[in-house]
Amino acid sequence: MAEHITVPTVAQLVSAGEVPEILFWVGCSGSFDDRAKKITKAIVRILHHAGVKYAVLGAEETCTGDPAKRAGNEFLFQMQAMQNIMVLNGYEIKKIVTGCPHCFNILKNEYPELGGNYEVMHHTQLINDLIKEGKLAIKGGESFKGRRITFHDPCYLGRANDVYEAPREALQALDAELVEMRRCKQKGLCCGAGGAQMFKEAEPGNKEVNVERTEDALEVKPNVIATGCPFCNTMMTDGVKNFEKEDSVEVKDVAELIAEAADLLPS
Repeated sequence: MAEHITVPTVAQLVSAGEVPEILFWVGCSGSFDDRAKKITKAIVRILHHAGVKYAVLGAEETCTGDPAKRAGNEFLFQMQAMQNIMVLNGYEIKKIVTGCPHCFNILKNEYPELGGNYEVMHHTQLINDLIKEGKLAIKGGESFKGRRITFHDPCYLGRANDVYEAPREALQALDAELVEMRRCKQKGLCCGAGGAQMFKEAEPGNKEVNVERTEDALEVKPNVIATGCPFCNTMMTDGVKNFEKEDSVEVKDVAELIAEAADLLPS
């Protein structure tokens, strides 16, 4: 039977006279998309297993304003950001971890000028730190031996913030072969969902971007395409389905792979 984990809200901790070490910012996709919810649960199991004192905002978490800003609506972005900053500062939040590179980027880089100053981490950075500190041991579960994993760099984690090594170092803890796509790291290709593109029709062209990016991934003959963004996960999953490879190629977030290897997830 799966272990039941009760996720505390910041309000609950504060009412008990406690403060969280880390605020887990779930994000819209991780809250409402059924596939992304599995990534959220994997992150929660890792935080719980590693003994991290964390909490979520729950109903007090709203959109960061990233889609509005990327779509050019600066006024709406600032309204949403100021509302969030009031909540975060009211709870005296110091450190935030998020599973979404879009939330990561805007909280880290665009909230400070509005008065929101926090240490912001992407979940792959935290997972990598927990492994290095010995708080998260890769001890079994699903065997990755002999499997080929390729990591797709999320644009708002990689090119926007130069975070390339943390997700790769975390994946190297698995007993698998990490293989790189021809276009990776600084030369990585967008999945097609960035810059609020997820919420609009694709631009005219000869090919869907996620299909071309999936071609990049399939060239290296992976068993698993690893992602670090719920939107990338959706785009790459759709790309794999386009090539009818879903029976032989999995698309999973780094958190899901680590949680499986650390035997944190039910089979």
